[in-house]
Amino acid sequence: QVQLVESGGDFVQAGESLTLSCAASGSILVFSTMGWYRQAPGKQRELVADITIRSMPLYEDSVKGRFTISRDNTQNRVSLQIDGLSPEDTGVYYCKGEMRWASDEVWGQGTLVNVSA
Repeated sequence: QVQLVESGGDFVQAGESLTLSCAASGSILVFSTMGWYRQAPGKQRELVADITIRSMPLYEDSVKGRFTISRDNTQNRVSLQIDGLSPEDTGVYYCKGEMRWASDEVWGQGTLVNVSA
């Protein structure tokens, strides 16, 4: 099974930018939609952005204009560019892939983003 590994999380100041990366151990063409989820401290995990196999993005309303998701099916990587970070963006960011030919999904282990005011 293809595994996903996130990277790029960091401790940053408000207003800065980060790019998170989700690297797959194999081809991401096994996934229809891939997404980035955020779990803030004490809260449930929530979808912030996802992208189809044809690179059609979808954003949660609160991140529109600041988050940019991209998918590279040749490099087997999904990225999330975050601009104008605020303390409300703090959390663990997870990458998820939905299998194309099975009712199954694959999650990465997460990468921590900590934004201080």
